[in-house]
Amino acid sequence: MSRPDPAPPGTPPSALSRALALLPRASSVTEAVPSNPRGAVTLVGVGPGDPDLLTVAALRAIAAATVVAYPVARVGGEGMAARIAAPWLAPCQRRLPLLFPMVEAAEPRREAWHHAAAILAAEAERGERLVLLCEGDASLFASCSYALLALAERHPSCPLRVVPGISAVAAAAAAASSQGLPWPLALQREGLLIRPTPETPAGLARLLDEAAASATVLALLKLGRRWRWVRPRLEERGLLEPALFASRVGWPDQRLVPAVAVPADEQPYFSLLLLRQSWPDVLP
Repeated sequence: MSRPDPAPPGTPPSALSRALALLPRASSVTEAVPSNPRGAVTLVGVGPGDPDLLTVAALRAIAAATVVAYPVARVGGEGMAARIAAPWLAPCQRRLPLLFPMVEAAEPRREAWHHAAAILAAEAERGERLVLLCEGDASLFASCSYALLALAERHPSCPLRVVPGISAVAAAAAAASSQGLPWPLALQREGLLIRPTPETPAGLARLLDEAAASATVLALLKLGRRWRWVRPRLEERGLLEPALFASRVGWPDQRLVPAVAVPADEQPYFSLLLLRQSWPDVLP
């Protein structure tokens, strides 16, 4: 079933309503549960970058929201999650940027999470319908998960919902397969480990050995500057050819190529590697 192209930013709210009207109706079970009840905070995964990858549940939750919250790395900054969801936001919805600083120190991050949770809880107490936009999936290495934990601990009476989103790992595998590079993430008895790239060559070596021994597919996130030393280590093991390199998944400058085609230079922060060291015996 086709649907209209995403409405550009600033489109009247009726455009989103018309788009939602063309979507299949919810089942009687889901119709009984409001998509975004008043006085609740709904975390919404918006996918890795492409606005078309938002789920029907995400669109319904966003459409019902009176307040749209989203994380920013600095005051006055543009949130990536808000940018992804921009075609689906309406001018009448109040924007609520929440500071989630990208710093190493623990205390500033804790203070920011607690402050964000207090703001969200206060908005919910006033009866607003809130969504908190999360890049990728709302439960997988998501900044918004810290707000979820802070709300549950400090504001237990605040109703919470979570709408899952498509992760960059899943989107990268699907995009590669669509471009003639078949990349099923896991088959049969294979394991799948999604984690940040190790910080040291020794840590990477241990991880590769463990994954090979257990037939585990690796999805290594946040390659960035680490690619300078990760690439030669993979080359030593003959693992560059089977590995898939992906950066900026879902964005206009998305890159999906065999890892052997990527030089040992610093790469974008939002880069990842999919690596399978062996295949199951039984295949087509």
